[in-house]
Amino acid sequence: MFSKLINTGILIMIILGAFLIVNASTTVRGQVINKHNNDNNSSSKSVQSDYSSSVTSNIPTRKVHVGDIDIGYKIFGNGNPILLITGANGVRMDVWDPLLLRELSSDHTVLIFDNRGVGNTTTGVKTFSIKQFANDTSGLLDALNIKKPVDVLGWSMGSFIAQELAILHPDKVNKLILYGSSCSGKQSVPPNPKVLTFFAKNITKITSNGNARFLASASLLFPKTWIEQNPSYLQYLPVSKESASIQTILRQLRAIFTWSNSCNQLSHITQPTLVIDGTNDVITPTANSLLLAEKIPGAWLVQINGAGHGLMYQYPQKFSTIVETFLKDD
Repeated sequence: MFSKLINTGILIMIILGAFLIVNASTTVRGQVINKHNNDNNSSSKSVQSDYSSSVTSNIPTRKVHVGDIDIGYKIFGNGNPILLITGANGVRMDVWDPLLLRELSSDHTVLIFDNRGVGNTTTGVKTFSIKQFANDTSGLLDALNIKKPVDVLGWSMGSFIAQELAILHPDKVNKLILYGSSCSGKQSVPPNPKVLTFFAKNITKITSNGNARFLASASLLFPKTWIEQNPSYLQYLPVSKESASIQTILRQLRAIFTWSNSCNQLSHITQPTLVIDGTNDVITPTANSLLLAEKIPGAWLVQINGAGHGLMYQYPQKFSTIVETFLKDD
């Protein structure tokens, strides 16, 4: 029965494109990374990012051939490269919070791209798997002639890909940021039962195409209290111009469902790692994030009070500052 609940939980997490929560502090590298508090006033102001003028709207999408696919990507900014990897649910590369992109691009060369079968990237003939996605990502870096290790930020399924990239291609990764992450195996914990109820009641919208799918699951990305304080929150979420087919989403689902025993591989990650999420994420219990921080040697664990899985949309300045602080730490 417990195994069935875990499988159901994985299914829902993939479709909603939301993973993990943390509710603990941990000692890392002689430091204690504690909860970051947010008062009511900051919760109302922090969402006011300028979503009407996306950082990437005027940057052309380029394509490069990698293996059996053509990958659509955008590259901008100045400085050491950082690679951003998006999650499941057909999420495109334009999902990132604009404030985060602006701050990263001020001192980094930012590389964003569409995963296999999504947006401007073709589906190819190879079987979808987390390891294949990691190989696609490594191939993208090779095709762009990026020879030095890059910083990597992965969100949801993107953090799974980032983990595999760090394990399979350690020479490609400098620093690793796992946002909304988890690992596969019996140690993972399924989501709150109310998430299962939401899924059952909204199956039609959640499995539809485009923004209807994203907006249907948006209420699970943020705590109820925060939504009440920010009733217009949907207008601040980035809207994709393109999406992915249901077939692609189901293949992504299968890729994560067949991603096995990854929890036991975390000790092989040797790169400096930041694990970050919010304390009010209802998609998965707090144990998942803590598990990552415990198993990855020397990992930082940061949790944001009052934040859900949509942390970077709720508190973009705080999220960006923490990411930048980690990247600059020696």
